[in-house]
Amino acid sequence: MRDTATENVLSLATIGKTYSGSAAPALDRISFEVAQGEFFSILGPSGSGKTTILRTIAGFEQPDFGRVIMGGKDVTSIPPNRRDVRTVFQSYALFPHMTVVQNVQYPLRINGTSKAERIKRAGEALELVEMADFSARLPHELSGGQRQRVALARAIVSRPKLLLLDEPLGALDLRLRQQMQHTLVSLQKELGIAFVYVTHDQGEALSMSDRVLVMRDGRIAQLGRPQDLYFAPKSDFVATFVGNSNMLPVEFVRRGSTCVASIGNVDFPELHQADAGPARIAIRYDDVSVRSVDEAPTGAPVIAGVIEYVLFLGTSFEINLRCGDISLMSSIPATRSSRLESGQPVHVGFNLSRAQVFHV
Repeated sequence: MRDTATENVLSLATIGKTYSGSAAPALDRISFEVAQGEFFSILGPSGSGKTTILRTIAGFEQPDFGRVIMGGKDVTSIPPNRRDVRTVFQSYALFPHMTVVQNVQYPLRINGTSKAERIKRAGEALELVEMADFSARLPHELSGGQRQRVALARAIVSRPKLLLLDEPLGALDLRLRQQMQHTLVSLQKELGIAFVYVTHDQGEALSMSDRVLVMRDGRIAQLGRPQDLYFAPKSDFVATFVGNSNMLPVEFVRRGSTCVASIGNVDFPELHQADAGPARIAIRYDDVSVRSVDEAPTGAPVIAGVIEYVLFLGTSFEINLRCGDISLMSSIPATRSSRLESGQPVHVGFNLSRAQVFHV
């Protein structure tokens, strides 16, 4: 439970921000808390307000109204250098003329820490990110992943209560991003520092976070555990943005004492409700089954469709389907899909046990 201020390293209370010349607010009454030792991610598309939140926490932006509270203290008007916060940027922001160890020591030197203590703590920070063997190198002599590790070491060397990370993996290739995700999670657990991680990549947010804040147009779309966002989205925006979902039109039609879902004029009794009428349903890609028309029927309802194209993703195939006026995607294991190809007529079925219904 997060029911006392002392349990939260950060609280934002009704933060509002509108930039000059803009009619719409960048942040519209944003409120949330981050607990001590929590990995908290802010997820959203470009322009949703996530970076403005981060800059407001760091003190680089002043809100029009609302409060930023850290450890129970109102820091809204306190400048960045007096907040117990460090930031890691996508651009690394290392000093090119300083060695790795000099870059890591820099925050301690600015704070007046003794030379012996600087050497000790910088060495410990570099050990944590597995960069101790590169301490004498200059930034241009490192790879992108190595530079990001040095930026992390510099951010954690003073052991702040809160570490802000602004899309820090965006400049790395896929393999390095995956490696750094493991590094970040391991580092966060070892240090016990609260991380606030900004990203537009839902895979990063879901895989690393204790909780995720989803932003849309300066407002909070949903806040919760990754599992809650994925399996129980509260809006069609969250359903399609977090994970891969089809948003399909459905008509609930009266069949006896209940109303069952009709998709493409085919009844799917598995999904039913009390009232008739139109709605939209979110169905994950992996809950859409695709079978060739010559396969033996299973007895479950299906709709007729045609494969428009197939993408090979290694362990799976992603299949774009056209079923009359409905366009949708399916994801199936690659070992089962070798006979599926563009232009092929197929039968499309649905596992509706996890479908989310959004009423029009």
